[in-house]
Amino acid sequence: MIVVWINGAFGAGKTTTARELIELIPNSTLFDPEVIGGALTHLLPAKHLAEVGDYQDLPIWRRLVIDTASAMLAELGGTLVVPMTLLRQEYRDEIFGGLAARRIPVRHVLLAPAETILRERMTRREPPRLTDPDLRVRQGSYDHMEPYRTALAAWLTADAHPVDNGGLTPYETAARIAEAVTSGTAPACDIVQSPEPTAETLAAGVLLFDEDDRVLLVDPTYKPGWEFPGGVVEPGEAPARAGIREVAEETGIHLDELPRLLLVDWEPPAQPRYGGLRLLFDGGRLGPAETARLLLPGPELRAWRFVTEEEAAGLLPPVRYERLRWALRARERGAVVYAEAGIPVGGWG
Repeated sequence: MIVVWINGAFGAGKTTTARELIELIPNSTLFDPEVIGGALTHLLPAKHLAEVGDYQDLPIWRRLVIDTASAMLAELGGTLVVPMTLLRQEYRDEIFGGLAARRIPVRHVLLAPAETILRERMTRREPPRLTDPDLRVRQGSYDHMEPYRTALAAWLTADAHPVDNGGLTPYETAARIAEAVTSGTAPACDIVQSPEPTAETLAAGVLLFDEDDRVLLVDPTYKPGWEFPGGVVEPGEAPARAGIREVAEETGIHLDELPRLLLVDWEPPAQPRYGGLRLLFDGGRLGPAETARLLLPGPELRAWRFVTEEEAAGLLPPVRYERLRWALRARERGAVVYAEAGIPVGGWG
């Protein structure tokens, strides 16, 4: 079971190519996530919909894309062909990472005709399909050219197998994609495959600092938002040693001493997540030589950087930032903080 995700700007010919492709790849099915966006206009309150500019900004849309693709493959098997523009890398991470967690590889293909051809096609296109005028989505293909250029320069060409279909018919484009998928020229995305939890989990993160006391954050490929080095504690494993193991696996840094516990945070369950205990440890300062040895495994982490507390507020999701904030206060006081959902209890403030 695989997913062939056909990406590209509006007007690139994704849907027409996808219809041709399912005729060329045996046991393949078309899945258009735009159908889910249309359904949400009937399921969600208009006020909620009015708060976003595109249905891709709705977490429920991204979750349903993963769930629906998984359910279709479980029901039908074979190959799922998905024509859908994805220009925000964090959304790509969330969707492809969610599929990878279910052991579903994704072949990411980018239709990349010249911009002049795209603009010519846009002038011939019908207005965007809007099932509800209150949902301000896809105001026009031209509005998305700048985000497309940005994604193209930043990550799309490195992440996806490009096909220049400027002079090709939809059938010829589909034939090239089918050959690339069959031959392996368009390989499965190199993304970590961490199974989704089936119960509450215990996770250990480690804070590492540079000589200016800035904290190390890493950017996972398989989920949105920056994170601390760390991960889920394996059965029978001591949490502090799990943190040491994860730091070594993710960064190449080997800690000689057990890190000191700074924070215990209980994350309540919130569908579809189960929650559990989240621990943060103090891994100490890294010298210039250690920092120079920082390595990142391609399938799991994209980047790393040392940041101040203020900079971290703009990178971390809110609950993770609260964990960091209170862990830093605990580090200053030589204490341990107990928190629930990122909020300290028991007299801290």
